[in-house]
Amino acid sequence: MEDYALLIVTIIVLSGAALLVWRAATGPARSTVRRILRATLALVVALVITAFGAYQIMSSRTFQLAGDLVPRVETSEKVVALTFDDGPTPEYTDEVLATLRKYDVPATFYLTGHDSEQNTASLQAIVAAGHELGNHTYDHPRLVFLSRAAVADEIERTDAVFRAAGYDQTTTVRPPGCKRLLTAPLYLSGTSRTTVTWDLEPDSIAEIAEDSDAMVAYVVDGVQPGSIVLMHVMYPSRAASREALPRIIRQLKQDGYRFATVSELLALRDKS
Repeated sequence: MEDYALLIVTIIVLSGAALLVWRAATGPARSTVRRILRATLALVVALVITAFGAYQIMSSRTFQLAGDLVPRVETSEKVVALTFDDGPTPEYTDEVLATLRKYDVPATFYLTGHDSEQNTASLQAIVAAGHELGNHTYDHPRLVFLSRAAVADEIERTDAVFRAAGYDQTTTVRPPGCKRLLTAPLYLSGTSRTTVTWDLEPDSIAEIAEDSDAMVAYVVDGVQPGSIVLMHVMYPSRAASREALPRIIRQLKQDGYRFATVSELLALRDKS
């Protein structure tokens, strides 16, 4: 919600500043004060435009300034990746794993290091079930105004928690809130890590987030070969997501889709 509010405020400020500049620029500059006013307003507009552009870049699911970014894999195969953000939590991990086991579906869990460290039994259950882990940072910060050392600490501490649970595969990374600007992409690029976003987000859309029927329809109608589906299933407020999950699986299977982990999906990209 705060992202949308910031975007609206930015648009309003940009529009107002542009109008002021247009008015100030009309006619000749007859005084030093007017020239200073023009220069000041032009600077303000330039700063607002820069901030607006930076916000769009840092929030984009399909573009970043450095490194490998994957929102969906281009493939002709009817394959889709289920991904879950946050957690694990002891209350809901077993329920989600039972659903995946019932339908024989692999998934990728983008977990935080802190929750994984606090709930080692849930983490180990995910690993033991053969699912893939993804790195969702340690403390779930927005990776925007952090130093390279801070970004590295968030990622590497999380991987260390995963290794302690017996998971030693290289992880892809999903920045919390999809927020990253320069230091995070540069770090991820320098360490040969792939940033994975998504193209379908049924429970991140306020209008349908509490309606399991609407979430199922959204995914089934919007899925494409190579889609990456983002869901949040680890918290009490996500009952509708957990209810939608088996129905999404059944319908996609009925429509001829198979499920893969993110790494398996990326391997299809690498073969194309």
